[in-house]
Order: sequence, then structure tokens, then C-alpha cells
Amino acid sequence: MIKLFNTLTKKKEEFKPIVENTVRMYNCGPTVYNYASVGNYRSFIFADLLRRLFELEDYKVIQVMNITDVGHLTGDEDETGEDKIQKQATKEKLNPLELTRKYTEAFLKDIKSLKFEKAEFYPKATEHIEEMIEIIKELIKKGYAYEAEGNVYFEIAKFKDYGKLSGMKINELEQGERAIHDPNKKSQFDFALWFSNSKHKNHIMKWSSPWGEGYPGWHIECSAMSMKYLTEVFKTETTDFSKFQTIDIHTGGEDNKFPHHESEIAQTEGATGKTFSNIWMHVKHLIINGEKMSKSVGNVYLINDLIKQNYSAEAIRYQLLSTHYRQTLNFTFEGLSAAQANIDRIQEVVDNLLDVIVEGESIYQELSDKYRDEFRDALCDDLNVSEALGVTFNFISEVNKIRIKEDITAVDAGLFLNYFMDFNKIFDILRFEKQTIPDEITEIAEQRRNAKETKDFGTSDKLREELKAKGYTIKDNTDGSYKLKRN
Repeated sequence: MIKLFNTLTKKKEEFKPIVENTVRMYNCGPTVYNYASVGNYRSFIFADLLRRLFELEDYKVIQVMNITDVGHLTGDEDETGEDKIQKQATKEKLNPLELTRKYTEAFLKDIKSLKFEKAEFYPKATEHIEEMIEIIKELIKKGYAYEAEGNVYFEIAKFKDYGKLSGMKINELEQGERAIHDPNKKSQFDFALWFSNSKHKNHIMKWSSPWGEGYPGWHIECSAMSMKYLTEVFKTETTDFSKFQTIDIHTGGEDNKFPHHESEIAQTEGATGKTFSNIWMHVKHLIINGEKMSKSVGNVYLINDLIKQNYSAEAIRYQLLSTHYRQTLNFTFEGLSAAQANIDRIQEVVDNLLDVIVEGESIYQELSDKYRDEFRDALCDDLNVSEALGVTFNFISEVNKIRIKEDITAVDAGLFLNYFMDFNKIFDILRFEKQTIPDEITEIAEQRRNAKETKDFGTSDKLREELKAKGYTIKDNTDGSYKLKRN
């Protein structure tokens, strides 16, 4: 049984899919006006973790992660700020579509490096303008939205449940806290569904609409793309909002909760009359060395930059996953080094098990099953990765004690490896092929052993560094033997 913390109800709930054995999941993805930082990836890698848990438990997953490639104003709710995409495009001397294409490709390259399982859909906002317009038309028809001078706004006073996700009460907010005064709005807390280009003529990205030339608001994009790929609303030539089906899970960073997800709920439920998503999940922020990530502080790290500094993608992935998603993650270089050390510790056990060739039966079926069950139970309890990792290291200690005490059979090794295969379905940081050491490397290692035996430690150290330069680490055993490992 999988239990997940639902932001909407503020409690852990048993997951019950709407369609049997199928999970329909929408994850808020990147706004592609620049490279995504390691902080952005905490929310994205959580979505990958969630997907992998469902697959481990034999669910079919239909996952949508959107790409926001339409420019938006810095305030998102008014027409006074600068457009993030347009500003960066001007800086890089590219048109907006060239810019967003560049950073979309960078994002897809990063998630491949970090071993994300591929989502079924990565829809782009620019390719779903028609669907957004259809939803806006429906909201106007049902009285939730109104047009003023080419802009279209959602009237939040008409949606009585606005604030049910975040707990935010609009009447308690000070006027002007969320939006600069706009004379076209009935209330300054109404949010834009469509912006008119007539008031922001410098906005390059624009489309025709029933309200004149313009571009969509931020919130409407996710409503359109979730409906398009996870429901039947747009499956026929005529849009049919009665075919909307509540989705299972919607995720994002905690900063998406208000106003973005709150507004998504209002739009989607206003247009369809049905619950948008049964479960909402939000990921806590990541900090760097105890400080908030900021360009001014100089602690904004990119995935590619960390890899260039010789931190492995596996170590980055491990550290991003190692803290429970509802707790703040302190990302540090020391943490990356510790992550690599933990990976090496787990990999060493796997390598040792792969080397076992002794025939015979196993007496460890019950032990193996116990730890596999504990690992899965921890993950099924709202993705408790800390407990799952604790179970893993307890299992490693148990396996090492057994190996020291007695020879284990190939059947034993196979049972133990099954645990690590489950582990890798979630963390994806291990390899299971036996390492083949080239003769050239073995020869250098033998030369080093001979140097150590003759107490020629200078030559021994030099040969160790030569092995390291060729991508191998050598570990000396107490009996004078050694073990080589490819880095």
C-alpha cells in the first residue's frame, strides 16, 4: 500500500488510482529562458522518484512534464514587468523560439545525465495555444472569466473554493501585495488568462484570439496541457469538457502552491465542474551550504558545471534524492563527496556478489525477503528515502558479516543482488556488469605490487597515480593482494 502526503488535505493518504493499476501524473516542468540550476532539479528529480516507486509497485505510469516556452512578465499577473524569455533572448541576440529551443535541449540533456526515466509527454506551451483559448472561452461562457480591453481575467470571487490548496484567503491579503493596480480588473486579485498585446506592444510572442492578438497567462498553460494528455477533453474534433477525468497526482515545488497551482485548480474545475487532481504534492526548497540559492551570492550551480568539476551524475542524483522531499535539502560539495563514498560502498558489495561462483543452495531467502520488504515499505510511506537508505546500509552490514564468516553460494549472491536491483530501480546509481580489467592496467598494478614488496614506495606512489590517471583506483588488502576498480 502506497501512502502519500496530500497538500490538499494536509495528511497522508492511501493512494487509490482512478483507473485501475494506472497512475496519471502531471509535473510542473522548467521555464526555459536559461539553464536550470541544481535547485530546480530537486522538484524534477522528485517526479522521477515518484514515477519509479509506482513502477516498482507494478503500476502503469502516464507522466506529463510541461515545458514553459512562452514568455511571461516578471510579475506574471500584471503588464508592468519585463518578460523573462524576451529579456534573455535580447541579451543573447536570439529570437525567443531559438532561445527556448536552446534551453529545452539543455534541460533534456541534463535529465538524461541524471538518469531520469523518460516521461510519456514533454509538451511545450507554444504548441497548445488553441487548447488554452478553448478553456478560456468555456470559462467566459460559464461566468468565471471576463474580457476587458483584450485582456481576459479569471474572477476569483466566482470560485468559492479559491485558496483551498494553499490556505491563502484573498480577503486577508493587503491590496497590492500580489498585483499592481490594473483598472481593467474587477478585483486586483483576479488573475490573467490572456494578455493583450495592445498594452504591451514589445512582447514578441503573440497569437490571434477571439479577444485580439496576445499571449496566454502562465496558469492556463498547465491546465491545457494536463487536459490534453491525461484526459479525453481534446480527443475529438469538438472540445468536450464533460469528458474531463480527474487526474491522480499533480506535483511541483512549494513555490508553485500559490498562486500557480491555486489558479490551475480554479481554471480547471471552473471549466469542467470536476475535481482537478486527487493528490497534490509539493517539494521543499533546496539551499546551498546553508544559504538560499542566489546569483548575487554566487551559489547557483548547474548540473553540467558540477560534472565538469569531476562530480559524477550519480553523486548529484544521490544527494538530490537523499533527503525527504518535504524537508529542506542542504546541497553541499561535502555532501557530493559523501554521496560518492556511499555509492562506492554499495557498489563494492554488488561487485563482490557478482564475483561469487560457489555452487550450492541458499539459506538466506527469508533474510533477503525481509530487507526487500523493509526497503519497499519505507518508500511506500510517502517516499521515505532516508529510511530506505538506512535499510540498505543495514543490509550491506548483514551481507558483509555473512561473507566474512562463511563462503556464500551463487544462489545466495543472486538473492542479495535482487535487493540491489530493487534499490537501483529507484536510485539508478549502480552497475551490474562484471568489470573487465585490461591487461595494460593489470600489468601496472603488478609492477606497483612488486615495488611495494621491495619497499620502493616512490615508484609505488607514482604507479598508483598512473592508474588513477587511466581511470582506475587500486585498494590494498592486508594480505598483500589488491583490488582494482574502474572509476
